[in-house]
Amino acid sequence: MVKRTFITYQDSFRGLSNEVWWLALITFINRAGTMVLPFMTLYLTKDLNFSLAQVGTIMSCFGVGSLLGSWLGGKLTDKIGFYRVMFWSLLITGFLFIALQFIHSFIGFALAIFITMSIADTFRPAMFVSLKAYSKPENQTRSLTLIRLAINLGFSLGPFLGGIIIATLNYSGLFWVDGITCITAGFLLKLVLSKRELSKKSEAIVDTSETQRSVYRDKPYWLFLVIVFLMGFIFLQLFTTMPLYYKEVHALSEVQIGLVMGLNGFLIFLFEMPLIHYIEKTLLNRMKIITWSLVLFALSFIILNVSSWVGVLIIGMLFITFGEMLAFPFTNNFAMNRAPKGREGRYLALYTMAFSVAHIFSAKTGMEIIDRFGYITNWFVMGGLGFVAVILMIFLRDLLHKEKEVIGN
Repeated sequence: MVKRTFITYQDSFRGLSNEVWWLALITFINRAGTMVLPFMTLYLTKDLNFSLAQVGTIMSCFGVGSLLGSWLGGKLTDKIGFYRVMFWSLLITGFLFIALQFIHSFIGFALAIFITMSIADTFRPAMFVSLKAYSKPENQTRSLTLIRLAINLGFSLGPFLGGIIIATLNYSGLFWVDGITCITAGFLLKLVLSKRELSKKSEAIVDTSETQRSVYRDKPYWLFLVIVFLMGFIFLQLFTTMPLYYKEVHALSEVQIGLVMGLNGFLIFLFEMPLIHYIEKTLLNRMKIITWSLVLFALSFIILNVSSWVGVLIIGMLFITFGEMLAFPFTNNFAMNRAPKGREGRYLALYTMAFSVAHIFSAKTGMEIIDRFGYITNWFVMGGLGFVAVILMIFLRDLLHKEKEVIGN
């Protein structure tokens, strides 16, 4: 049985191109270094002594920068190609992260994080588009899943190492490591990945076609983006208000916080790839899977109010982790497959921008609710928004079903 399980796990990785594996390694190195982000709110409150309202504003600037970066990344990817966008984003972001540690004023840090994220998040739409060039169409979902596996393996390692660095050194060490890993990932990309772009010929054909679907008139896709926004809105609480909750309510140390946060990435590393491989083989309905994942997102917050027992933190983390495993690969894949050839950058930029808009409002809203009404209210609000997303997902499935019937006729 163990041997059969191992073979099944191994089979889920077969058939992926060497370029996708290199891209996964580059992403892992980059994400392993982003240990600053899970501790950002703690750093701002503990080391810089900013108020919760100021921290919320800074995290909103983080989101605005991410929004601009995602839009700019999509535009630049369609114009100059994903390869150049990815390289320069990694290189410049590395130096910007190193510089962040030297800024201590509220306005200065807010402006600096805005600029940093404006450059950093140009990488995301470019990286998603690169998978269309480096992977076969039938392997795209698994390629996306491998990238997510690399992200989450890096994320499981990052917070754990980050907690140790804070305990033994200080927060400034995080900025150095984050910056150096970004720069390293950029040069590794240049070294191991051959420059390859999507077919210009297909873009020209599609651009002149009268039947070209514009993303701005694609109503189902816009409803999908609202759902992605809500999903991102509640999910991002994991990196903003949740570490504060662990610290203030459950009195966890930075190392313990890193371990709990790292559980998310470790479980995804173990289970996501085989899970996605199984779903693809069984041809389960992807949209239903996303719907159930949103239910898990909602429950992961509501369960925190059930008991003051520290074990509910683990249960909540398990719910949101398995929800993430089911939601993110298939929402990503839906955005990629919805995009006509030559318009991938635009569609995937809007997908990443939905998360960026969530970044703008998620932390600020969560901080304000906690400041005025407490953590219990915040968790109920986040859970309620999760169930709103479930209802919208049901509407989207109905829209797509009707669209398919019209095309069939």
